[in-house]
Amino acid sequence: MTKIDGRSKKEAAKQLNESLKRLQVETVDLVQHHEVIRFEDPDRIFAEDGANAALLEARTAGKLRYIGFTGHKDPHLHLNMLKVADEHGYKFDTVQMPLNVLDAHYRSFGKLVLPELVRRNIGVLGMKSMANGILLKTNTVSPIECLHYALNLPTSVVITGIDSMELLDQACDAVRTFKPMAQQQVEALLAKTVAAAAGGQFEPFKTSSLFDSTASHPEWLGEEAASAQELVGT
Repeated sequence: MTKIDGRSKKEAAKQLNESLKRLQVETVDLVQHHEVIRFEDPDRIFAEDGANAALLEARTAGKLRYIGFTGHKDPHLHLNMLKVADEHGYKFDTVQMPLNVLDAHYRSFGKLVLPELVRRNIGVLGMKSMANGILLKTNTVSPIECLHYALNLPTSVVITGIDSMELLDQACDAVRTFKPMAQQQVEALLAKTVAAAAGGQFEPFKTSSLFDSTASHPEWLGEEAASAQELVGT
């Protein structure tokens, strides 16, 4: 899998080819439009010379198999992306989004987007099961409880960061000990995190720009962003 930030056809094709070169492959299974965090992103992506046109051409050329999108800001942005895709007669294969015990209470992707993806039979990639580790600072739930909650949701895959053997063992333990949770168990787990979830303090990827890589690197979006900067004189 790889992701692209480019919103124009030219920039998306360039970034995809760079990924293939760096991965040393001719084809990837999944390419996702990265960081759909602005309401204008879908229109850019589905423009006649937008990024999705590049991915469709690349799929025809055998460079990729499936197309999806990611985002972490607001569930309504995901729903808008699906709406714009519908208007262009297009169905995504996957969607990646935050799913965790805090998300259930605040700007909830799990409540607003997940049921829609299940209804549409779109693959769900759940990320930030521990909110980049920040969730654990609430001292309300354990890492294993976070992973079990995420595994209990109707996802295709739960993504968890692993940068040490300790975290690898933790992930393996979570899988080995996981059993489908009864609704009563889910409610009891979520009851622990109601107060901590208020205001999104422990999910800063929703409430700040700290996790918005394209905000720090607008040039990644391609010439469309560069043209806008020229208009405003920056």
